[in-house]
Amino acid sequence: MEDRGRGDLTDAQWERLRPYLPVGTGRCGRWRDHRQVINGVLHRIRTGVPWRDLPHRYGPWKTVSERHRRWSADGTWALVLRRLQAEADAEGDIDWEIAVDSTSVRAHQHAAGAHRAVPMPLSYGCYSAGGLGPGVGKAATAVCEGDAPGRPRGGSTTWIHLSADGRCRVLSLVLTQGQRADCTEFEAVMNGIQVPRIGAGRPRSTPSSVSADKAYSNQAIGQCLRRRKIRHSIPGKRDQAAIRRTRGHAGGRPPGFDPVRYRKRNTVERAISKLLNYRAVATRYDKRAYVHLGTVTVAAFMTLLRA
Repeated sequence: MEDRGRGDLTDAQWERLRPYLPVGTGRCGRWRDHRQVINGVLHRIRTGVPWRDLPHRYGPWKTVSERHRRWSADGTWALVLRRLQAEADAEGDIDWEIAVDSTSVRAHQHAAGAHRAVPMPLSYGCYSAGGLGPGVGKAATAVCEGDAPGRPRGGSTTWIHLSADGRCRVLSLVLTQGQRADCTEFEAVMNGIQVPRIGAGRPRSTPSSVSADKAYSNQAIGQCLRRRKIRHSIPGKRDQAAIRRTRGHAGGRPPGFDPVRYRKRNTVERAISKLLNYRAVATRYDKRAYVHLGTVTVAAFMTLLRA
């Protein structure tokens, strides 16, 4: 029997993850062992190997690939991430001074050629939601747009927009095509922050403060943050300051900027670095955007488990 893989789940990590996985009802046959399949998904995400090249200790490669595709489509991975975030929040382990940023990942040639037809419905009837609670396939920590990687000047790329807490853990994810600007997805990233509370109460969606770089310095983002009464630290652009000065009193006061709070923006850069340690995140191999989003989501909750 082969030894356990270097990136496989430890016993402690498995015990934290197990209560939130779907439970089979028996109507569609027996599930292959969840831990074995998830370890296969982790091996592929960590190394970037084709599904057919998975080691035999993870079982049939088709089973691992199909389970990952289904759980990416119906929101299981996203809901697992939310439940782990809820655990961390209940323990006071989430620093709500968050930061927002994005990163570009190259699309491999294998990511091209997806059929235009809808690949599968977002709901099945073959399992009950175990510890996930109601709303499988409805709630989403992650959002994706279109299947094509996108064609900006730099080539075929996909953008990952995310928010991270003060301890470098991902709170929300948005996947877009490569030609989309950072600032256009800011509100979607903020709306994706929905950390459930264990017990009663609405999910927490309002951070204590937000830090972002100059790419997010525009009037619409400022109005969004003021409307939600969120403190923010976003440096202004030089051309915006010049236009304000030329308008005199009509230009209004410059937005407030806290350089001490802005130093904490490095947390989102470190969160991105942790995600890009997974080769299947740093390079997109998946044809479907929702499958690649599931890949990024798995990497996100693994960084939370290993924190």
